Amino acid sequence: MVAAGQGTRLGAAQPKAFVRLAGSTLLEHAVTRALGAADTAHVVVVAPASHLVEAGALVSAHPRSGDVTVVGGGAERTASVAAGLAALRDDVDVVLVHDAARCLAPASLFDRLVEAVREGADAVVPGLPVADTIKVVDATGAVVGTPDRSTLRAVQTPQAFRRSVLVAAHASGADATDDAGLVERVGGRVLVIDGDDLAFKVTTAADLERADRILGP
Repeated sequence: MVAAGQGTRLGAAQPKAFVRLAGSTLLEHAVTRALGAADTAHVVVVAPASHLVEAGALVSAHPRSGDVTVVGGGAERTASVAAGLAALRDDVDVVLVHDAARCLAPASLFDRLVEAVREGADAVVPGLPVADTIKVVDATGAVVGTPDRSTLRAVQTPQAFRRSVLVAAHASGADATDDAGLVERVGGRVLVIDGDDLAFKVTTAADLERADRILGP
């Protein structure tokens, strides 16, 4: 679970995983939901060095703190995920990479992803249909194409992988904006399953207000 994203657009002076929502941090909400998944055995929280102590304190207060490990992240997301991979228990064969900012992603989504990997997929990601028409533009802003909207998906996390596949993708030295992209770059096949509206990313103050409304009083 990557917890190093900055809270700039939230107006926060700290990584957004440590912003509070309904009395708990986004990180605490995310960890609780991940641990609620049927096959969850071990959660590795990858926190920025500046907040390792705080992350450790939050985790230690969780009833299942023994199933959570906190490690320091790297300068880039890829390095942070690699640090998390290195800290996994030896008996873990399915890995889910998740953003703490998607703190309301339900345990049922984790379960569906793990099931798809156990059924034979190497990599599985959740995605939602795209509601807007998408235009491809060149450097001048001129439209050069309009992809078929029915073929497009807005991808979320958690993303699930057979451990050996993800480790090999990270070892390749490739670069991508998400871990599924790394697998794609080394020739892997990535399956997309239905995502979940609750797995939205808390990026702005409006997103935080939406999450607060969902949790209710």
